[in-house]
Amino acid sequence: VQLVESGGGSVQAGGSLRLSCAASGYTRSSVCMGWFRQAPGKGREGLAAILTGATSTIYAASVKGRFTISQDNTKKMVYLQMNNPSPEDTAIYYCAVSTRAAVWGLSSTDFDYWGQGTQVTVS
Repeated sequence: VQLVESGGGSVQAGGSLRLSCAASGYTRSSVCMGWFRQAPGKGREGLAAILTGATSTIYAASVKGRFTISQDNTKKMVYLQMNNPSPEDTAIYYCAVSTRAAVWGLSSTDFDYWGQGTQVTVS
């Protein structure tokens, strides 16, 4: 399984940014894919998750109403639309997938494959 993130960079507070994650190599028809982030000196935080091929989504309180997770299941792409970011959103953002059955949530230990991360800096 491979995950490749893109779309990170610098953005002004109150602006917007869209992260993309290209997934390949998994065979389950539906998997849980998520976005996480890790800021310097902090632990990894789960932000949003989606079930591929379905409409179910879940968000952390810190980003609910500002960030939106979406997918293009035909292309095995997952996106994170970041609206109205603040400097507190500065972190490395990771895409992850759980290929295990019945996984649903934002616990990083449930996800078994990770992308390399993309830096997002909000100023």
